[in-house]
Amino acid sequence: MEHQFIDKALFFPEKGILVIGDLHIGYEYQLQQSGVLVPEHQIKEMIEELKKIFEKIKKENKIMKKIIFLGDIKHSFAYEWKEKNYFNEVIDFLKKYFKEKDIILIKGNHDTIDYSFGKMKKYYVEDDIAFLHGHELFLQVLDKKIKTIVMRHLHPSVLITEKHGVKKEKYKCFLTGKFKGKEIIILPSFLGMIEGTTVNDYNESYESYFSIIPKKTLMNLEVHAVGEDKVYDFGKVKNLA
Repeated sequence: MEHQFIDKALFFPEKGILVIGDLHIGYEYQLQQSGVLVPEHQIKEMIEELKKIFEKIKKENKIMKKIIFLGDIKHSFAYEWKEKNYFNEVIDFLKKYFKEKDIILIKGNHDTIDYSFGKMKKYYVEDDIAFLHGHELFLQVLDKKIKTIVMRHLHPSVLITEKHGVKKEKYKCFLTGKFKGKEIIILPSFLGMIEGTTVNDYNESYESYFSIIPKKTLMNLEVHAVGEDKVYDFGKVKNLA
């Protein structure tokens, strides 16, 4: 299935489906609650980023019919009234572009409280594409009719080292390849404050927090780093380790 990377988002132009990774709404607020003095820009910046993505799609004369969020929509594991307000603010913004039924919310491990009042799904299937968060695997996702799995949870990033090791920089990245005989696409986190987990600098605790994707599979996935102007291909993870 044809797809394109647009900043930190994934778009299926034939289906008009835009896919977004973890939002972690309320992350800044929780930092404040723990005593870290940070300004609350998260929602404003998130909405601005989404607007830019929407505009890019529009400029290419393509149509968005549906938007899918791949879980960890909220950050706190407990109920937070301010977090709920932020959640509603983002949903109200999205309703300007999509019908409510076309805003698909998938439940992640952080979504212990459902601010959508039961609208969150464990996974979502559209024709031959399955969308899930990635901390759990479902038999329906492995059905033979499914050709592509789209997930999150890993917060993938890649550490790029310049020649002679003078400079190292970390970038959010997409990962693509094969998983259980199907195409797999793993999205980076949409949260701008944190780059994520460095997939080419893993340690022995990998299996305990890296979800349904085994280490052997991860090493053979292709890295697509998110730059300021476009997404850059860097080959397989194992060749960057």
